Amino acid sequence: PQLTATKGGRHTVRDKGTYVVLRELHRWEREPEVLTACEKLIQVLIGDEPGPGMENLLEVTVPEEVEQQLQRLDREEEERWRREEEEQQEEEERRAAQGSTPHPEEPPR
Repeated sequence: PQLTATKGGRHTVRDKGTYVVLRELHRWEREPEVLTACEKLIQVLIGDEPGPGMENLLEVTVPEEVEQQLQRLDREEEERWRREEEEQQEEEERRAAQGSTPHPEEPPR
């Protein structure tokens, strides 16, 4: 986020082809936190440039209600990650408990 906080930084990051790298990273990355960071940075890179007075995003005042809404959305997203991670872990535990015997429709390993 720091690199894209200023107009000059955003232009530099765009000019270096960062979008293409992030797009490819997003295709294979599985860590939810990394995926979210990629998505947010991609939005900054492909979005319209902020209007006058907002060239430096670190100096923009965010209204309290918007800040609260963004924090709520971050918490909800984090909770969704935890649930998905727990579900994935439970599935792995179920498979391990079943042993290494393949299902009839699965080819032997």
